[in-house]
Formats: sequence, C-alpha cells, structure tokens
Amino acid sequence: MRVIVLGAGLLGTTSAYFLQQLGHEVTVIDRQGTPGAETSFANGGQISVSHAEPWANPSAPLKVLKWLGREDAPLLFRLRADMRQWLWGLQFLRECTPARTRHNIEQIVRLGTYSRDTLQQLRRDTGIQYDQRTQGILHFYTSAEEFDGALAPAEQMRALGCERQVVGADEAVRLEPALAHIRPQLAGATYTAEDESGDANTFTRELARLAEAAGVQLRTGCHITALRTTGGAIDHVEITNAEGRFERVRGDAFVLAMGSFSPLLAEPLGVCLPIYPAKGYSVTMPVRDASAAYQVSLTDDEYKLVFSRYTSERGDRLRIAGTAELNGYQRDLNPVRCEAIVRRVEQLFPGAGDTSQAQFWTGLRPATPSNVPLIGRTKIGNLFLNTGHGTLGWTHACGSGKSIARIVSGLAPEVDFAFTGMPRAVSPALMPAT
Repeated sequence: MRVIVLGAGLLGTTSAYFLQQLGHEVTVIDRQGTPGAETSFANGGQISVSHAEPWANPSAPLKVLKWLGREDAPLLFRLRADMRQWLWGLQFLRECTPARTRHNIEQIVRLGTYSRDTLQQLRRDTGIQYDQRTQGILHFYTSAEEFDGALAPAEQMRALGCERQVVGADEAVRLEPALAHIRPQLAGATYTAEDESGDANTFTRELARLAEAAGVQLRTGCHITALRTTGGAIDHVEITNAEGRFERVRGDAFVLAMGSFSPLLAEPLGVCLPIYPAKGYSVTMPVRDASAAYQVSLTDDEYKLVFSRYTSERGDRLRIAGTAELNGYQRDLNPVRCEAIVRRVEQLFPGAGDTSQAQFWTGLRPATPSNVPLIGRTKIGNLFLNTGHGTLGWTHACGSGKSIARIVSGLAPEVDFAFTGMPRAVSPALMPAT
C-alpha cells in the first residue's frame, strides 16, 4: 500500500519507519529542509514514562488563576480573541476532575511504557545512537506541597507498572550529587530507574536515515496546503514542492503527523481535533564545571522544567526545557521566560553551565486538553492520526509510530490504549496470529 506521512518530526519519522517495516511503500512530506526541525528540534530530551500526570489535574485551575499575567509563569494562558483557545480551555477544565485525571494517567503510562520498550528494542535492532543516557529520571521537589501532591499519582503509576519510587532528600542527593547544593531545600523526590534521556533531534535524523536506506522516500522543503477527497476518501495531498511548483501526491492511506498544525489541515475535511499549540522553551549551554553539572536526567515539577545532559563529539551540553505558553501560533522568544529558566538553573546548579553561551529555542507542542495523544482512525476511512502528544512526543514516539503502522495495516495494536476511531486493543497474548 502507498502510505503518505505528513510531517517528518518524531511522530512522522517513527510512523514511516514502522510502516516500511510492515512492507508499505512510504513517502514522508515536510516543509523543513531536514527531519525533526521544528518541535522535535530542541526539546527536553526525556523518555519519561514517570511524567504521566497531565497538566489538567485537580490542582491546575487554581494554579492557572494564580499564574495569570505572570510572564514567567510555568503554565501561562495568554488570553486572546481566539475561539479555539477558549474552547480548548473549557475542555481542559473538564479534564481536571479526579476521575478524569486518573483515567488520563492510565492512558499516558500504558502508552509510555510500551513506547519505551519499543525504543529499547529499536536500539538493540539497529544500534542507533542519539546521546542517550539510561540512568533514570529523578523528580525533585523544593516545595512540600508539590511533593505531597505527587505521592498519589506516583502510587497510581506504580500500580500501572511504572516503578516511580518515592525517595527522601538524602537518597536524591546520593542518586544525583549535583543536588547537594540545594539539599536543605529538598522536600523529597521520586526516582524511575527505567526512564531514559537522549537527543530527540539526533534520533529523528538518524532514524530518517535508516528509513531512507530501507526505501522510504523523504520529501523535504515541501509545503503541504490541502488534503483533497474523492468519494469520501482522501485522494491526494496538495503541496508546493521544493522547486516552488504545485503538485498532487496520491496515496492509498495518509497519516497526519503535523503536530500543532494538524487541526488546520483536518478542519476543512470536517475532522475537528482538540489540539492547541503550547509554546515551550528550551535552553542549551556548554558545561562549564563538570563537577557541578548533573548526570541523571531531572524534573523540577514545581517550575515545570526538565534537565538532560548530552555528551558527544559536539561537546558536553546541558539542555533545560519546559514551561508552556498558550498564545496561538506565534513563536517569538519571550526574554522574560528565557531568563527565568536560566535563573532557575543557576539557583540549582551554580556555575555548572556556561550561561554566556546559552542558546534559546521555542517550539509549539501540540497539546490536547487531557494530554492524551490522538492516534488511530478518523471518520475518513484512509486518513489516520498520530498527533497531539504535547510534552510527551519523545516519550511516546516509538510506541505511537509502531501502533499507527499496525492500525494502517489492519493489525491490532500491541498496547491497551484509547486509540481514536476504534475499539480498545486486546492484550498481545490474546491477539490472533498474523
């Protein structure tokens, strides 16, 4: 079958790779010159099954109200005359109940665990390298209130098979000695040994290279303008190609993996996707003092920041990413938010990074109100979704890519997850032989 994948970020590239593995003729189309050049370019770098508590949780409404108008707020709703933003916000509030939060954590953990296993198997099969570290992820808390609020979600995650263990401040410092500087401020921590980190952009480019070598056609520099239907199915995608010429690209199936831009392409077809761009920030800086720099990937839940470290031929680098700003599709760097991240890094790890060489970046995360991504079928028979992953695109990429490849192929997914447009999957042990 000829499958056209729209988008060459993490989700599009993993979709293409696994589709080709199942024997399809695959073409990937993206407007950028290289894979992974937008939201997958400089994210936080975590494979974090333990980061499963959604933004929409019972404590969120009061926090959002408290943060309104604060330029450096971890989660900033910049209210605007945008009906899509207001509708998304109302849906977000509906997801803040305890029952919805428990349901959404369950979905996020199941997909995350499966995806992490799939990534590890892919690494064994291909030898792919992407500055990965397998030292786990440590969530630390400098607020007793935030730490207490993390205990129940951590317990639920453990019940679902994500071994997010609660540890004290002394154990947190033993696991990551760079936290010794703030030992008196630590209220506690949780540690998930199975979680990982790595450079998502390097992974995407390397996987795209492997996919191309296996026969996937990668078409970069092509602007996707519309999907056109004939007889109730997608007939072709209209693009302006790399030479600036109009072109129709036909296929048998189409996978929409364009992140925050997915709703704009789907809406004219009557497919309404509850996705709104959440602008995230990251800072990358060289390590200045290796003894003061962290080794384990970290999450600062109070400030909504994640910390990863990359060591490769490009040098020893710190990546700090996080916060979210709901302000439409504009991607201007807000200096106040950039400075707030650097200030927090210096508070936690003074002198560890060379702030004079800090590089700032922002990307639009495709956020659903529940933080649960949209993977599966649409009401148009040959149009499939792999989008809406929010802050967890890297965590969920391999599992989502393999799952959508199986769905397109008419096979049952291997994970029990609320896929769109289809019944819940069955356990692999109960699946018929294929």
